[in-house]
Amino acid sequence: MEQIEELKAKTHLLELLNRVFEGEKFIITKDGIPVAVISPYRKRNKLASSETIQKLKEFRKNKKLGELELKDLLETGRD
Repeated sequence: MEQIEELKAKTHLLELLNRVFEGEKFIITKDGIPVAVISPYRKRNKLASSETIQKLKEFRKNKKLGELELKDLLETGRD
């Protein structure tokens, strides 16, 4: 990942954004110290579909690790 000093990044922002649009990533530095990363935006689907949830529920049925069931392991730490 290429490192770019803040002043150069400011001066060449449009060029950097075009390169980021093409998939490149950059580390922005201030006095040689990394302060930020500029990278392409990736939209993330934070919510699983109901179909995916159902498939996971079916998958975890009767799954055991020794004497422990998968659903019990998943519940551990949620208290």
